[in-house]
Amino acid sequence: MTLPMILAPLFVLVLMTLVLGFWLPMVSVPMLRRGEVQPQDVDLRQLNWPRPVQQINNSYTSQFEQPVLFYVLTILAIISKHADLLFVVMAWIFVLARLAHAYIHVTSNNVNLRGPVFGIAALVLAIMWLIFMIRIMLGLP
Repeated sequence: MTLPMILAPLFVLVLMTLVLGFWLPMVSVPMLRRGEVQPQDVDLRQLNWPRPVQQINNSYTSQFEQPVLFYVLTILAIISKHADLLFVVMAWIFVLARLAHAYIHVTSNNVNLRGPVFGIAALVLAIMWLIFMIRIMLGLP
């Protein structure tokens, strides 16, 4: 696998995080300027934002939880030369699940949809880590 092929899923996830991060102030700052939200009601991370802002914020925050394990694993897989086709395929499944999770989070926020998609991403990531650990511990290629 080439480095761009290995890093492409990671780059997509980073880009999604950046989009969410830049989208958040585009939605929240106008609400502050219009007086719909008072600064003292949200300055200490109180949950006083209108629902759409909170959904984007929650999705953005979520990108610094489970995906961190993906980022670390990708770096370790590159360094140890264990980033093969299986790794890249599973990485794309993880990233596509995370994209779907974020989409659901910022649109309908339907927990009955969001939960299973989160579970798929978590399961794929757990399997990726398990495969990596076994290969490293047993000295497998």
